[in-house]
Amino acid sequence: MKENVQSRLKKLGIRPTQTLGQNFLRKETIAEKIVDAAEIYSKDTVLEIGPGLGILTDKIMEKASNTILVEKDDSLVGYLEGKYGDKDEDIEIINDDVLELDLPDFDKVISNLPFSISSPVTFKLLKNDFEWGVCTYQKQFAERMVAEAGEEEYSRLSVMVSTLARVESLFRIPRNEFYPPPKVDTAVVRIIPSRPDFPLKYDDAFSKVVKALFNYRRKKIKNALSTALDKEIKKVPYKDKRVGKLPPDKINELVNYLIEKDMIDDLEGSSEE
Repeated sequence: MKENVQSRLKKLGIRPTQTLGQNFLRKETIAEKIVDAAEIYSKDTVLEIGPGLGILTDKIMEKASNTILVEKDDSLVGYLEGKYGDKDEDIEIINDDVLELDLPDFDKVISNLPFSISSPVTFKLLKNDFEWGVCTYQKQFAERMVAEAGEEEYSRLSVMVSTLARVESLFRIPRNEFYPPPKVDTAVVRIIPSRPDFPLKYDDAFSKVVKALFNYRRKKIKNALSTALDKEIKKVPYKDKRVGKLPPDKINELVNYLIEKDMIDDLEGSSEE
């Protein structure tokens, strides 16, 4: 009988911590489903963030040419080095915080991400050139990633991700399939880096305007901008549309107009969420 996750962690003297956002996947069948969704080929170099005990890693290594593991927890790195380090030249184990690391080149990425760093890791990944990734997120975060204008979950995150990638919702994982179980269910998504269908000429300005607008997502555009700029705005494109109903391409038209009219100097903000 195979040793379960809880028993293995106890034997290793490793206690999952909230600080590191550690929730270990229990079932190999789910791990196989995640890795299958990544469509790994024998030529691929696969980056895995937060491999933990290697339940996904085992499946990745069956298919990939090279596997790169990034693990912050020193205790888990020791375990992974014992399991893989001396046995396979096709695996690299990096003991570091992924947010502090200059990422190596990779073709695909797979990760059961800690919820607390979902946003910064996602946007960091999307600054790199890769084919696609399959990642696990808090269900609500995943829903916001794929939401479209007019939907309840449509948000700043939805807009900013849409300018960098296509995101496909794949399947959900109940919380009891992890140890320790998180407080919410999770969802697995595929992220495919891409450029938007519209010409995004002013990246920094776009991110500032999106941040300002979605602070007031239920207001009309003219009122949201008036509040953000602290002055009355009467004439802008889509002025009477609600922020939460304006799709990214229309927001881009609004940004272009604001730039041409020198109207956004007083806005504060930066990209991402």
